Amino acid sequence: MTEKDTYKTITSKIENILFKDKNSKFFGYAFPVLNEDDVKSKIEAIKKEHHSARHWCYAYKMGIETILFRANDDGEPSNSAGMPIYNQILSFDVTNTLIIVVRYFGGVKLGISGLINAYKTTAQLTLEASTIVEKTINVDYLITFDYKNMNTVMRVIKERNLNIINQKLELDCQITISVRKKYAESTFNLFENLYEIDIKQV
Repeated sequence: MTEKDTYKTITSKIENILFKDKNSKFFGYAFPVLNEDDVKSKIEAIKKEHHSARHWCYAYKMGIETILFRANDDGEPSNSAGMPIYNQILSFDVTNTLIIVVRYFGGVKLGISGLINAYKTTAQLTLEASTIVEKTINVDYLITFDYKNMNTVMRVIKERNLNIINQKLELDCQITISVRKKYAESTFNLFENLYEIDIKQV
């Protein structure tokens, strides 16, 4: 089995996706996130924006090979809000994504199954409104060499269509390249076998 070297994520924020059930209103939000500080600031901003709401339930999934996730019911019955939201993140197979569902209580209780359905549906509608893209998992390498070996290095970079993310071209040169994971090992070996050229993962 080949190792997976792509992942899916959302490209931008989606807001105010409305779902109604028995007078309760549910507003869905989706955010691309990269760390827990990101998550915290987005939740705080939504709580300020919807300060009169009853619940701000959310779930997120971050990371590509090491996954970090959380589901929060925010006062709703256990597993009736956060997990249904999280399950939609899994269902759409996205990562680095935070979904917040804000609930305004309409005076009629929905019951556990009603809540699960409402949070699940709002999360689903929010993700359906999002732009989801597939990205490759990349490995970055630093190549170090003398200026006289520039042509050799550049030829390999061109032949293999490698992505340069940083370069310092002086007497001693450094180029940082980003390589799709499935080609990483062969690219590393190629440079390592070249005379007077060093390569290391960064």
